[in-house]
Amino acid sequence: MFYWLMKYIVVGPIVKAIFRPWIIGVENIPPTGGAILASNHLSVADSVFLPLMIERPMTFLAKAEYFTGKGLKGWATKWFMKGTGQIPIDRSGGSASEAALNTALQVLGRDDLLGIYPEGTRSPDGILYRGRTGIARMAMEAKVPVIPVVMVDTDTMMPIGRSIPRVMRVGMVIGKPLDFSRYEGMENDRYVLRSVTDEIMVSLQQLGQQKYRDVYASSVKKQRSSMDDAVSEPVTDAVAG
Repeated sequence: MFYWLMKYIVVGPIVKAIFRPWIIGVENIPPTGGAILASNHLSVADSVFLPLMIERPMTFLAKAEYFTGKGLKGWATKWFMKGTGQIPIDRSGGSASEAALNTALQVLGRDDLLGIYPEGTRSPDGILYRGRTGIARMAMEAKVPVIPVVMVDTDTMMPIGRSIPRVMRVGMVIGKPLDFSRYEGMENDRYVLRSVTDEIMVSLQQLGQQKYRDVYASSVKKQRSSMDDAVSEPVTDAVAG
């Protein structure tokens, strides 16, 4: 009920009126049955616009930090995330990864739609990066199709670090479902998981014509953070001297 109120009464009409989002290919989403919507990830706003623009309810796996913030902002973020059907997951790896997988399988087992960002984090520069193989395992174990989704201009509207979005049109393009039933029973083969994941990323790249780099976005972010630290250290030393 809360999800319905947020989508159709409280948030949805206001967001649609202000930003006038557009969508292409919505007919590629099956009317029933579980499916994974695999999207590129340009902005935190991605998790808002996609659910608003499709008829069926959907659930996103969101990083747990969105649900643990302090103060008024933290409370508002947590309230909004829950209201838009998002589920917190721990991205630290190991047993946390298994817990995320089990959560995803529960959603798909209810014949619901599950939203996933295969890159694992927002792109730091608008480039499409290498996908994490968790999405392949989810799709194969749940025996559901993967539907590629490309978000358009959400990084311009609300780039990383910006808390108030620019008023502008954003959009999304939904591709045809990808069927991986030919790999049934091979969900524990890491080479198959990588092959399936790469096929998903190729589909996203072709659909959105984004530039692609075959490295993880998280690695790029760490590298840039290290470079920033290295640049700032000599300045600090000079001041200290």
